[in-house]
Amino acid sequence: MRFEKMQAAGNDYIYVNLYEEKVDNPADLSKRLSDRHFGVGSDGLVLIGPSVEGDFSMLMYNADGSEGLMCGNAARCVGKYLYERGMTSKTEINLSTKSGIKKLTLKISRHTNIVELVRVNMGQAILTAKDAGSQGHFQSALDEMIDYPVQFDEQKYRITFVSMGNPHAVIFTNSIASLDIGKIGPRIEYLNLFTDRTNVEFVEIVNSKYINMRVWERGSGETLACGSGACAAVVAGVITGRCRPRTTVNLKGGLLEVLWDKASNDVFLTGDAHFVFKGEI
Repeated sequence: MRFEKMQAAGNDYIYVNLYEEKVDNPADLSKRLSDRHFGVGSDGLVLIGPSVEGDFSMLMYNADGSEGLMCGNAARCVGKYLYERGMTSKTEINLSTKSGIKKLTLKISRHTNIVELVRVNMGQAILTAKDAGSQGHFQSALDEMIDYPVQFDEQKYRITFVSMGNPHAVIFTNSIASLDIGKIGPRIEYLNLFTDRTNVEFVEIVNSKYINMRVWERGSGETLACGSGACAAVVAGVITGRCRPRTTVNLKGGLLEVLWDKASNDVFLTGDAHFVFKGEI
């Protein structure tokens, strides 16, 4: 089986083209290959295939084998893959994901014909259990979760919940560089408030247009970046009065630009994407 390793803001996945390869057990394959000592090493597995509703489809699996709904960084990599590997000449691609169709807009270099940036319309931000409908990710009795207090040991955290098709618990705090994310991340991920676990974002406000963020992804642990998490963080920052609708998010893997169009409720994520290497298993 041939594959390609790609990364966007350090969020690295193994990409397999289902037009050329067959994957029988993607959950097991993702768990085995994602191991950074005994496998290829990645945050998970992404399968690129055909779609009835869109131009192409993207299926993703986390490092622990669980299936993910959406990843903005992976979607940008898929856009670059499709264009630069000659699978499409379109610069606007409708990508089918488990959380719906996501529109990719590619910025192409005139001189090299290389994809420099990809903007993803991540869809609408979901703030209440009612709006989430069948995608409800937290206890509906709460209806919404804004600066909702939880306490572990002596420390109190305030959670603002945003769904971007996948669940995010955003926590605004200080000194995130020294935060023991490996301890607190899983405790919030598995908190009984969330029906199917949650991603957790720890956010430090630098100013109203620039934030620092670390992310604990459900099923993968701490990663260098999370595109949908960056979108959730900005939306949470806006509704709690901490940042602007257009904000730069600084993650361990690099910078991402997020724009929340409050009129349409659509959230746009922009950043680059890179090939790392090709391989054969």
